[in-house]
Amino acid sequence: MEKLPEVETAKALMNEAVAWSVMKWLREKKRVRKTADQANAALDQLNQAVKDRWPDGVRAAYAMKVKEADDEALRAHLDAEATFDEAERQLSTSLAREGCRKAIQSWDLHEKAIRKAEALMGSQ
Repeated sequence: MEKLPEVETAKALMNEAVAWSVMKWLREKKRVRKTADQANAALDQLNQAVKDRWPDGVRAAYAMKVKEADDEALRAHLDAEATFDEAERQLSTSLAREGCRKAIQSWDLHEKAIRKAEALMGSQ
């Protein structure tokens, strides 16, 4: 799977953000959200491009392991979003840091699901 610059940029930002103060979080939260949204959109686009190349038989079956990996990545993404929302409500840097870690994990899981989808194509 190709490395996506949007995801690499977002991971670097999240790794940096875990050390930010409350004031830095307040100043940078829009940039963090925008960068995370761009990473998620790039992964979604790549995921769809891979699945669009699946042969009809594979697409119809939507292999269980790929579906499970997609579902796991989605749950992780939603969990990260909820953590960021709660961090913003509470003005909590510890929750924001946790959200960063969860976001990175969700992107790793999304990349893993895409690799499984690509591998499924190769097995046909």
